[in-house]
Amino acid sequence: MNLGDLVVRRSYGGDIAFRIEELQQDHAILKGTEFRLLADSPLKDLVKAPSVLVSEKIQEAQERANESLSSFSRQRAEQSLRHQAQISGGRELSKEISYFEVPGKVLHLDGDPNYLQKSLLVYEQLRVPAEGHYVRESGMADALYRLLPQVQPDIVVITGHDGVLKHRQNRDLHSLSSYKNSQNFVAAILAARRYDRNLDSLTIVAGACQSHFEALLQSGANFASSPGRILIHALDPVYVAAKASFTSIRETINMNDVLGNTISGSQGVGGIESRGSYRMGLPRLHDLSTLKVTPSAM
Repeated sequence: MNLGDLVVRRSYGGDIAFRIEELQQDHAILKGTEFRLLADSPLKDLVKAPSVLVSEKIQEAQERANESLSSFSRQRAEQSLRHQAQISGGRELSKEISYFEVPGKVLHLDGDPNYLQKSLLVYEQLRVPAEGHYVRESGMADALYRLLPQVQPDIVVITGHDGVLKHRQNRDLHSLSSYKNSQNFVAAILAARRYDRNLDSLTIVAGACQSHFEALLQSGANFASSPGRILIHALDPVYVAAKASFTSIRETINMNDVLGNTISGSQGVGGIESRGSYRMGLPRLHDLSTLKVTPSAM
């Protein structure tokens, strides 16, 4: 086995494809190719992933991701039509009174640099203003103390890798000590809430695979994973943040739409009723390079 090899685990029936991130004597550190899962495994339990298996799973995940993107795009088109009708009052809309958009700004902290890059590409595709930083889960609370006043986001995404620890004796799903990084996500949420306690002015999306859903919500997250302690797709937090970014400040985020846009569904992501961050402005912003202006000042 070599770094970067695609592998599956015999003991789990080869259910998930991983990439070898690090080799440690007779063990390997693994990262999921499509799911936010960090695992370790004895080398003897690993086999190189059959190319057919990997391609099928990647294709399935990509298809589900494309469905989510298509659903989001349809909802955005419907939103645009509603805004046009609202402004025009049924009359033909002129360019002079056409509107402009101010979607909510996202600050995305990710414990995985590869998933961070994938996430930023999706934000760009969905036209969500976003700033991303790769930060190890243990350093996210300190990073937020520094970044929140600088970025002043409407939405914070706190994600990376997590999971229920396999070898801990007397594993208790109520205890944070049974999870790999949930305690770090809780610390980061608390740091963000010290900056802004208002659940509607700062929307927090937190968690990764099998995270302690209840603890994250109780700490101040609006949306979190994972109610069913299942694996979540790498892009699920992005879709939730995008929905918050383009939901009007006059409306609450439609929970059914949120769950419908995520790949993992209601067992992977949940949350509480929260207002959106999107604002509409009038009139449409001008292209200043083409604007003809007569100077009026010395």
